[in-house]
Amino acid sequence: MHRWSQLFVPTLREAPADAEVASHKFLVRAGYIRQLAAGIYSYLFLGNRSFNKIVGIVGRSFICRRCIHESCGRRLAVTL
Repeated sequence: MHRWSQLFVPTLREAPADAEVASHKFLVRAGYIRQLAAGIYSYLFLGNRSFNKIVGIVGRSFICRRCIHESCGRRLAVTL
């Protein structure tokens, strides 16, 4: 594992010219995502790590809710 001080994170000083939404500007400038082609983006290291943490938190929350509903005898309706 590398130290954070030695981690290569490509950041930008200026916002991309085609970025209109503030969140898009921040994600590209901070090095979370990079544009590959028109409308196609890839997660960089920090973006992938953040995404995995969010998935873990949401997954634990869903499992906890399911356990609570099962313990009180209610059925959990899931719509996707």
